[in-house]
Amino acid sequence: METTVLRTFIAIIDEGSFSAAARRMGISRSICSKYITDLEHDLGTRLLTRTTRSVSPTAIGLEYSRRLREALRLMDEANEAVRVASDHPSGVLKIGAPVGYTLKVLQPHILRFTQEFPEIQLELVLDDGLANLVSDSFDAVIRIGNLEDSTLHARKLDEAEILLVASPDYVNNRGVPQAPADLLQHDCLHYTNLRGTGTWPMRRDGQVIFQRVQPVFAANNSEMLHKMALSGRGVTLLPKFAVADDLAEGTLVPLMSDYRLPGIPIHLVYPTGKLMTAAMRSFVDFITHLPRD
Repeated sequence: METTVLRTFIAIIDEGSFSAAARRMGISRSICSKYITDLEHDLGTRLLTRTTRSVSPTAIGLEYSRRLREALRLMDEANEAVRVASDHPSGVLKIGAPVGYTLKVLQPHILRFTQEFPEIQLELVLDDGLANLVSDSFDAVIRIGNLEDSTLHARKLDEAEILLVASPDYVNNRGVPQAPADLLQHDCLHYTNLRGTGTWPMRRDGQVIFQRVQPVFAANNSEMLHKMALSGRGVTLLPKFAVADDLAEGTLVPLMSDYRLPGIPIHLVYPTGKLMTAAMRSFVDFITHLPRD
């Protein structure tokens, strides 16, 4: 039954007339009368005794109104609690994020978020894999790379600059590649989450060359490739945020700097059909307005 019908029944008992109840509910007297007729028909009993001068509840109607008031009160309290919660950032928020980007870039901002919103219980799941929003019960995930077409909503956070790097020891032993084709003569460390299996994109003068490489090592974790490059095992593509300290210290050196590699977009992804809680709105607003380097 619609709550409007039930509230109209209560209004009739409170006001003692159909006309007064109709005014209170903002409906016509005929609609008010129809509501009660339909209600009595649905319940299979008479709820009101009508005379030309007054309306009063039957014994069963009086008992029904007593229980109905309590039910409506509880429903109103529940609705109000949800409204308050939706306007106040609190509760559990489960976010998936890539390991390296979170530790190198997001970590201080995440700390600030938890300080600004102490009533939000943030659960951060660090994983370089492609987490499933629905089956893994995430409210949102941060993804690095081009997104596949889907019904998910995406907000772009940043674009990671990609560098070709190697250790000084590797360069001293194997030389410096000058052109994309030279990579066929080098030990390449390949990130398997990149699109285009076994090819590295190289851009110069507006032209992108998808250079095929023959990896001596591959992994789906950029930190593992980072460690391998530091040890002198080969050349690899890594985000600038992951190797900035190494470049400053000279433990890694950039290669083929005249080739600019296409940047990799970073998005916050979340379901479009899901009502956004105050906690989720706070996180989206916070993370999408971070300063970019």
